Amino acid sequence: MNLLDGKKVSEEIKNEIAAEVARMKENNEKVPHLAAIIVGNDGASLTYVGSKVKSCERVGFESTLVKMPSTTSETELLKKIKELNEDDNIDGFIVQLPLPEQIDTQKIIMTIDPSKDVDGFHPENFGKMALDMTTFIPATPFGILELLERYNVETKGKHTVVIGRSHIVGRPMSILMGRKGFPGNSTVTLTHSHTKNINQITSQADIIITALGVPNYLKAEMIKDDAVIIDVGITRVPDDSEKGYKITGDVDFENVSKKASFITPVPGGVGPMTIAMLLKNTLLAREQKRNK
Repeated sequence: MNLLDGKKVSEEIKNEIAAEVARMKENNEKVPHLAAIIVGNDGASLTYVGSKVKSCERVGFESTLVKMPSTTSETELLKKIKELNEDDNIDGFIVQLPLPEQIDTQKIIMTIDPSKDVDGFHPENFGKMALDMTTFIPATPFGILELLERYNVETKGKHTVVIGRSHIVGRPMSILMGRKGFPGNSTVTLTHSHTKNINQITSQADIIITALGVPNYLKAEMIKDDAVIIDVGITRVPDDSEKGYKITGDVDFENVSKKASFITPVPGGVGPMTIAMLLKNTLLAREQKRNK
């Protein structure tokens, strides 16, 4: 069993980005600037955005964190997005999800300038991705592709099963794994809550990408020997530790890892890759702007 070490690979990517930023500084070029908007006080979101800001410092990016109260109206948030769209100093920005219930998430995503949408959620970018055009790939799927590529995991002609059809992970992953090129060229089955005989489907899979958010869902008896397992699940499960919880993935790691050829740990697998690829998208946004 080989561990797909997202922590290690994300550090390599950050080092590569930092070297590129250092070169930009030497040439007196503007360095990339990433902004993040967070609405409310969701603990997991605050931690995540905090690590994004730290990662920006680490690679030499400029960063801006916009904190807004949970009572923020949709109109106020749209106004803030318009400001960032028009701010020439900002190369890319994200709106941290989930948003409070008084705000229509789709409307917010639609308002972000596609050329600054480093999350890759805007329909224009999603459509380009589906058509194999150059665009921002959503950070988590982008991170999974990068892991598969750097560990040279064969995907051509393989049967990939994706569990979960979210717009953020499942659906883009199903498109990307079926595209021409590497990683890709696999035959994809997209499964979800209405899929019947899921065990039968997963047991035929060469590659399983699970993004369900159900702790320890994927069991050893659901996979075949030497399958490649990518675990995107991150759930806080209460325990007796000082924190009061532990981070658990969708995969019963202890047992599944005994059968798998490659597997991502949780934490330390897909999570760190997501932040690294967000930085990579921001660098791409800066380069696109410069080339214009």
